[in-house]
Amino acid sequence: MRNVRPALWFDLVLLALFAAITVALALRTPLLSVDLAVRDFVDAHRPSWAYWSARVFNYLGQGGQVLTPLAVLTALVVGWRTHSVRPALPVIGGFVITYLTIGPLKLWTDRTAASDHKVEHPEYLFHVPTGMSYPSGHVVNAIVWYGVLAILLGALLRPGQLRAIRYGAPAVVLFTTTYLSFHWVTDGLAAICLGIVLDRILQRVPWDRIPLPSWFAARGWAGPLHDLQAPARMTRVP
Repeated sequence: MRNVRPALWFDLVLLALFAAITVALALRTPLLSVDLAVRDFVDAHRPSWAYWSARVFNYLGQGGQVLTPLAVLTALVVGWRTHSVRPALPVIGGFVITYLTIGPLKLWTDRTAASDHKVEHPEYLFHVPTGMSYPSGHVVNAIVWYGVLAILLGALLRPGQLRAIRYGAPAVVLFTTTYLSFHWVTDGLAAICLGIVLDRILQRVPWDRIPLPSWFAARGWAGPLHDLQAPARMTRVP
């Protein structure tokens, strides 16, 4: 297991925060009034130019349409350059970990979108059987998939560039989903807690040491993912 800082206690704190937000919403505490206040404010301050700008930037969090294809393409390019199938492993891991968490939670919590004005009390959890707003899939996808891209491109980009990818894009997605009333603000906050935990799980996986079928090794396709750091195999992007 790769060392990820802060240590495991940080994951437990994030999970506790996620649980606390969920319980507070389920018990219909005053936290719901924060959601309503933010929703009403952004609805009243959304000129056309800001709306369309936010719509464009919100695509940074589109999992199936943007992030998954981008991760697959990046893995193919990196795998071809390093002559290894290992770059595909973080992509598979990202797909599995998001599929097993985001969808079930959305189906379980039954919360409709902040833009749904047809439902009485759309802010409630466990209220609308067709609702799939909590937590924000856009935000979780952004955190997880940009983390996967950081794993794949870790040897090519500088630390500051990696931080911009891993933290900048999810921050933009959090803002745009809230501003567009696609999600309640607490949908995004809960998604941050969950997404960081999932990302840290993927960052801990020793991708270079996962056993592969002997077929790949026999044909020279089982080399380490992090062999990207070898100058002879790949040139660092300036």
